Amino acid sequence: IHLATENEQYLSELPEQAGCFKETRIVEFVFLLSEKWHLDQSTRYQAVELLERFMIKQVEQMCDGRGNTKGRDQGQRSSWSSVRDQIAKTFVLRLVSCVQLASKLSLHYSRVTSDTALKFLQSLKYSYTKQELLESELAVLNTLHFHINVSTPLAYVELLLEVLGYNGCLLPAKPLHQLCVQLLDFCYLTRETIYDTLLKTAIENSTPSKLQIAKFLTVKEDFMLLAVGVISAGVFILSPRHWEQVVEHLNCITGITPQSILEFSYAVVRCIVGSTTP
Repeated sequence: IHLATENEQYLSELPEQAGCFKETRIVEFVFLLSEKWHLDQSTRYQAVELLERFMIKQVEQMCDGRGNTKGRDQGQRSSWSSVRDQIAKTFVLRLVSCVQLASKLSLHYSRVTSDTALKFLQSLKYSYTKQELLESELAVLNTLHFHINVSTPLAYVELLLEVLGYNGCLLPAKPLHQLCVQLLDFCYLTRETIYDTLLKTAIENSTPSKLQIAKFLTVKEDFMLLAVGVISAGVFILSPRHWEQVVEHLNCITGITPQSILEFSYAVVRCIVGSTTP
């Protein structure tokens, strides 16, 4: 109930730019950096979500500071170009700071120290100091008003798997959990392809309108739907005979319709197989 409430609250306050900083290259960078530093599974998702929320807030603040890009078209283009350049200069530093903060939240023994972060930045030919690194962390914290410990989709997946087990679903728990984590990684890395397939399936049209794309934003950012879809796809791959039972259980637990669960599973499996055959 707590996770469902948190998810609904997040979706009700969703900014129009949600998802802008979850493109594949950024997610891949965060995931590879997390692997390099031996961080636990939840940290990489926390870092991606933290970076996304911070960057959107930062862009909003910078645009507001420049008169909210009001005025003539040329003035708007010039203002946005200036904001974009400023963001680009510090983007890798901010990304590293978000991974650092996420590692501290996870209470994991492999917490990323300032020395580790500086060494990595220096390997990329950046010449930041420890003070600048600390100021970058504080910039993220202040911009988000220190509200950084939010639940990741992995928390939704793990809790739903626990509830399924408690409800008597006889599933191979450990292999299914491992597969779900791999599928969650896959969904983050192929986000646009999966949700594009899902949108076209939902509206039964290969050319969605701008309004349909805008309305679909809440679907793309729905962590509960993502978790349900990942588990459903995992069961379909690992233990097909249990799939219908699991979909029924997930429907009862979350209220998400079997049709929505089916469509999400289809989008994920289709993307994995790489086929357009129904």
